Amino acid sequence: MNGIVLVTGAAGGIGRSVCTRLAEDGFAVLAADLSLAAAQEVVAGLTGAGHRAVALDVSSESAVAGLFAKAESDGTPIDHVVAAAGILLFAPNGDRPPITDITLEEWDLTQRVNSTGTFLLLREYLRGAARRTIADGRFVGFASVAAQLGGYRSSAAYIASKGAVMALVKAGAREAAGLGITVNAVAPGLIDAPMLRQSLAPENDGAIAANIPLNRIGTPGDVAGAVSFLMGRDAGYVTGAVIDVNGGYRMQ
Repeated sequence: MNGIVLVTGAAGGIGRSVCTRLAEDGFAVLAADLSLAAAQEVVAGLTGAGHRAVALDVSSESAVAGLFAKAESDGTPIDHVVAAAGILLFAPNGDRPPITDITLEEWDLTQRVNSTGTFLLLREYLRGAARRTIADGRFVGFASVAAQLGGYRSSAAYIASKGAVMALVKAGAREAAGLGITVNAVAPGLIDAPMLRQSLAPENDGAIAANIPLNRIGTPGDVAGAVSFLMGRDAGYVTGAVIDVNGGYRMQ
């Protein structure tokens, strides 16, 4: 299968690992990030050929639609999408802000990037799939253990945005099934990436890991492995699912 896969948030800790893994799996990676230079740096380190970098604000309807349109007009349409871009805002002191302290601006920004951004990517992807046949198409969104558990280290705005992603994946899976496209999500737990390090210093890892059955903080590679599975042939009969990548921190 393979083909061209758009990975948003490509320069983040998890996004970079996803790009690396999918390049190793034989996909041509279109690495997208707010910073073009950062996306180019990711692409420079990938194995294989056909990789490209692009600047993209996933919360901008015109930017997302424009990217898909340009890819089609250039003869390099997007075959798959991994919507890894995300944002988590903390209080100035680094603590999780209570609902009473979250401003409307902070709420709106979080929703625009995390949930609206995923919606825009899925919408444009499915619009493209309606215009041309995409063999074994894949869309992978990013939920979070925070939405499943109600938080702990994350704000209510973040939790709500990731809950929306989980619901959108199910709706999208039903609508995309007729096109032969699967729509799934991964739900990372505590992962050693910049977002976690906003609120957790490495010296506290041991205490946190003691609450995780596998007794360690996860790695970006753990998440990339789950994404790789969902992107592969073995996941051809998996859709509308959320794969937990949390070391047992939350079990269904």
